[in-house]
Amino acid sequence: MGAAFFYHLTDSPLEVTLPMLLGKARQAGWRVAVRATSEDRCKWLDQRLWLGPEDGFLPHGCAGTGFDADQPILLTTRAELPNTPACLMTVDGAEISADEVNGMERCCVLFDGNDDAAVQNARTQWKALTDAGCSAEYWAQSGGRWEKKAER
Repeated sequence: MGAAFFYHLTDSPLEVTLPMLLGKARQAGWRVAVRATSEDRCKWLDQRLWLGPEDGFLPHGCAGTGFDADQPILLTTRAELPNTPACLMTVDGAEISADEVNGMERCCVLFDGNDDAAVQNARTQWKALTDAGCSAEYWAQSGGRWEKKAER
């Protein structure tokens, strides 16, 4: 059974934090799906990942390109995850279910701590997932470092 890790972004933006977490997931040997709320956001994430350093390239692709099942990192807005990921990362309040958390090694919910609506949505997701019996950890940035602030 997996766990949901909530990442409260305050010091580092998504385009810095997401590649770091993707790199760690890939080092663990996991395939990853990144679920966003819009196709435009997927395209934006795709561009940011291509702009990363060559020595830290993260092989990825956008859903709908014909090679979804082959992608080590799949950027998507969809519920179906044809790359059979061990890890699901959600951004911008994208939906995540208790079944997904329990069926994966890890799920990561990344949210902008400077956006009140994003914080409220993350709280709602935390409550829904923990009420459904999922394990969850809440991580926040403090002085440039990540610290675990809560666990359930």
